[in-house]
Amino acid sequence: MIYALPFLGEGFLVTLAVSGLVVAGSLGLGLVLGTALAFGPRWLGLPIRAFADTARAIPLIVLIFTVYYGLPALGANLPPFWAAVAALTLFKTGHVIEIVRGAVGSIAPGQMEAAKAIGLTFVARLRYVIFPQAVRRFLPPWINSVTDSVKGSALVSLVGVVDLMLAIQQVIGRTYQPMPLYLLGAAIYIAVNATLSVASRRLEARFARVVAA
Repeated sequence: MIYALPFLGEGFLVTLAVSGLVVAGSLGLGLVLGTALAFGPRWLGLPIRAFADTARAIPLIVLIFTVYYGLPALGANLPPFWAAVAALTLFKTGHVIEIVRGAVGSIAPGQMEAAKAIGLTFVARLRYVIFPQAVRRFLPPWINSVTDSVKGSALVSLVGVVDLMLAIQQVIGRTYQPMPLYLLGAAIYIAVNATLSVASRRLEARFARVVAA
């Protein structure tokens, strides 16, 4: 295990890179599409709803294989790393859309009407009235989505991306000692997700004080 740590460290960095890109991409897309679903016209909401439902209904492993093998058939050849990131981002965006829609949709409609009555633009209403109140309801399920992204990143090994999980499997193939290495991998995932959980509780407490003020 000690001699394998440098190799596992490289795989862990790939896991962090995949997770970070997926979290950032799904958050950006989910905020825009979720807000459009909550406040946009029906003709815009229907395709967003269809995308969110489809992305959440397809098993993640199926989506990864579909992107990895399907895009080359359409003439788009992505490296395995970016194909896996794209599939994971699509999958998590569907979840973030629903989280955003639920958070902003839980704010009383009178809040938006009151902000409109004092002359705020739509963007200003979202920024100063809706989002500050919705963020407290958005954070807990979103942090759960982030931890799921970290755990789901282990599936990128199925398309040949040498992340932490595939690095562990390769070391096991040389040492024939699966249990210690799998326990080490589990400890690493637990440490990352425990850190995210602590950070989420601090963020929730901070935004609770801001909104209360």
